[in-house]
Amino acid sequence: MEQTARHEVILECRGITKVFGPVVALDRVDLLVKRGEVRGLIGENGSGKSTVTSIFSGMQPADSGEMFYKGQPWKPRSMEWAATRGVGMIVQETGTVPEITVAENMFLCQADRFASFRKKNGSRWGFINGSAMMRAAQKALDDIGASHIDARARTDTLDMQDRKLVEVAKVWMQEPEVLVVDETTTALSQKGRDIIYDLMDRMRKSDRAVVFISHDLDEIKERCDTLTVLRDGHIIRTFEKAEYDDDAIRASMIGREMQGDYYRGDWDGSHGDKVVLEIRNADLGDQMVDFSLQAHEGEILGIGGLSHCGMHTVGKVLFGDIKPARGMVLVYTRKEEGEPVVNPAFAMKRGIGYVAKDRDVESLNTQTSIRDNIAIAGLDRFAIKNFLITYRREKTYVERQRDTMQIKCFSIDQEVSQLSGGNKQKVVFGKWLGCDSQILILDCPTRGIDVGVKQSMYQMMYQMKKQGKTIIMISEEMSELMGMSDRLIIMKDGHITKEFARSADLSDHEIIKYMI
Repeated sequence: MEQTARHEVILECRGITKVFGPVVALDRVDLLVKRGEVRGLIGENGSGKSTVTSIFSGMQPADSGEMFYKGQPWKPRSMEWAATRGVGMIVQETGTVPEITVAENMFLCQADRFASFRKKNGSRWGFINGSAMMRAAQKALDDIGASHIDARARTDTLDMQDRKLVEVAKVWMQEPEVLVVDETTTALSQKGRDIIYDLMDRMRKSDRAVVFISHDLDEIKERCDTLTVLRDGHIIRTFEKAEYDDDAIRASMIGREMQGDYYRGDWDGSHGDKVVLEIRNADLGDQMVDFSLQAHEGEILGIGGLSHCGMHTVGKVLFGDIKPARGMVLVYTRKEEGEPVVNPAFAMKRGIGYVAKDRDVESLNTQTSIRDNIAIAGLDRFAIKNFLITYRREKTYVERQRDTMQIKCFSIDQEVSQLSGGNKQKVVFGKWLGCDSQILILDCPTRGIDVGVKQSMYQMMYQMKKQGKTIIMISEEMSELMGMSDRLIIMKDGHITKEFARSADLSDHEIIKYMI
């Protein structure tokens, strides 16, 4: 790397504006990124964080304004073009192709690097040296600390975290001078987060730069040297490390002091006696071992543990998405003796909704509209005699959920892929709340959601509990489990290791020893 001065400006945005229909996503935004800096971006969902980084990373063009990279005009043609020139971005959601190998994903559109023959102009052609490609991919995985991933494996055999780490390795091997980390840590376990943190530290120490987007205020305060707050497409304030203050940052984000309780304000863990959903003696490899669980009417049941303890599998089993090798799932919303949950369609008919951790793959069709995603689960609510759908009734139904969830969009016909992560999550919630689900299975429900929306969702969950509805909340965040649950179950290696009743005295130190 050429000799550079620490803290000199490496990337600059001047007057960047981006408009989607009637929505102004960015309004004349100015942003400086310096060498040797980890610059945090924080703001409510739809504030413009991902939009500004997607523009200077080549994902989409600005409508107006100008950018400079290393002192020269910067007009990226694509993400790939930008990455090969030093500006790489790890996107929020998974961007791998499932049907091909890890190595093929990492060198997608670059396979000619491993072609047999070189032309006079430097380009290559001929047969691809697959072994060389695999070795290069494995070296990149090893370099970030992900040696457990086999470059020869098909990507669809990997879990969500490892697919994300493949994307990280792909960006890292380009040797970026500016690395954008867009809410990547929300999808990772602590081990995965530590990999990202290590790369960020390596970038800082080598006088390169990181732009880090996160909704976790503690995380961003710990990892960032400066913190820029965006709201409604404007930069509100930039905090230096010495100025970090939780209340001031939150007030800058939402434009007001937060009102009311963040988590629920009571410590009464009581609930109804009626069992509404249960797993009975289920076995599913090392994810569930002779596993039994009951959820009651009017209960918020929390399930926690380390990422691979089996808790995410429990959610899928409860919704009928995975069938255990032995045992059964029973729902009691219609019959006293219970009915086996055989598949997701049956679960939905019995009033069960499911918010998946990997929302873009499992809970949404991102290539269709907000209208289609919300309406699909509520047909019996607005269809005449359950088959005749009128435009007006459907529109009224969807707009009601949009307004209830405060989804930021320019139209209910807007494609879901154009929404921020938090607004995507609101669409998922709206889908299930609209059809009046009596049981909600929430797997990492606040992943990628800003502090203001988290508060409103926690309050919504509490209201549902008081209405007699049942919530099963699966989370890797101990604070929200302790803050919201009537009863908290901790898992390890497919087993329940401990059950805690709701208590103001419960601490995460007491819980963690049952997780590891």
